[in-house]
Amino acid sequence: MTITTDASTVSTRRSLTIATPDAPFITEQGATIPYVELAYETWGELNADGDNAVLVTHALTGDSHVASHGPDDRPGWWEPLVGPGRPIDTDRFFVVCSNLLGSCYGSTGPCSIDPRTGTRYNLRFPSITVRDMVAAQARLLERLGVRRLHAVIGGSLGGMQALEWAAMFPDYVDRIVPIATSGRFSPQGIAYNEVQRRAIMLDPAWRNGEYEPGMGPDRGLALARMVGMITYQSDELMQARFGRRPEARYTAWPEFLTRYDVEGYLHYQGDKLVRRFDANSYLYLTRAMDSHDLGRGRGGYEEGLARIQARTLAVSIRSDILFLPIYGREIAEHLQRLGRDARYYELDSPNGHDAFLKDFHLLAPIIKSFIEEP
Repeated sequence: MTITTDASTVSTRRSLTIATPDAPFITEQGATIPYVELAYETWGELNADGDNAVLVTHALTGDSHVASHGPDDRPGWWEPLVGPGRPIDTDRFFVVCSNLLGSCYGSTGPCSIDPRTGTRYNLRFPSITVRDMVAAQARLLERLGVRRLHAVIGGSLGGMQALEWAAMFPDYVDRIVPIATSGRFSPQGIAYNEVQRRAIMLDPAWRNGEYEPGMGPDRGLALARMVGMITYQSDELMQARFGRRPEARYTAWPEFLTRYDVEGYLHYQGDKLVRRFDANSYLYLTRAMDSHDLGRGRGGYEEGLARIQARTLAVSIRSDILFLPIYGREIAEHLQRLGRDARYYELDSPNGHDAFLKDFHLLAPIIKSFIEEP
């Protein structure tokens, strides 16, 4: 185990080897990954019974830094929700978040070195699914001494993982909170992802995935992010935030090509992601999202949902255009028909899909109440 410290955090991003040649990781599709490391962070203490753990699962370009570890640490992406006395109370719960298998923040993925060749995997990294992400997390939790998960909580791709946790390990998970997600990714969502992938792959700098670090398809990745950001917003939010203001506060393009404020916002978001994310990881993780279907290989969607025994709080967002509210309601209603303890809550927010990363005042009371129930 190693501890990583950088200038932006005093905390503890640890890395744990969960697969070796003697016990390799076998993907859902049967590929072998001889060495796998997962980067992760923890908050709070695991109790003697090993059953007070809360796993927080992150979204597409997220990382393990859910919350800060002290006053000198940088805030995490769910800072108001995780910590002492907060809704996910680290005085009570042992909180774990790992960087996803296939991502680029310390976990094994396409930009990792293949020990068999001494070079980056790139597109030689095997295809992965949400189930592979969960299987890797399960190995991590076993090594951390977690005997039972009190809860799994996540939004978007993180919500997909929460659902798969309950389906794959029904006797291990007590409750789940899937937020802004679905039990199977929609054709429209797959279409959005394919446009983003093509933007990357049509950038000449992509070089069929064989680009050097720092010399990747920046333009393609920026464009992919711009498309993604549109799906994370709502018309209501864009009208209020940008309207038809002609002044672009940020632009990487000549003025005559950027007339409106919303365009400058998209350019800014695209350039911002390029500085922190790997293009091949983006391809792999969006394809994993596409494959998400609780019914795949389980006899159908209803049979896949029927595997879930955990108490479920499905949360949707009124203005979400990527994961429509009907998807969360469908999960809860189907589980209710099966006699499960399932509830549905809809956030009344104009912030679109990104509300789960913004509207902490709406999420806090429902998460706190649900996970503190006996």
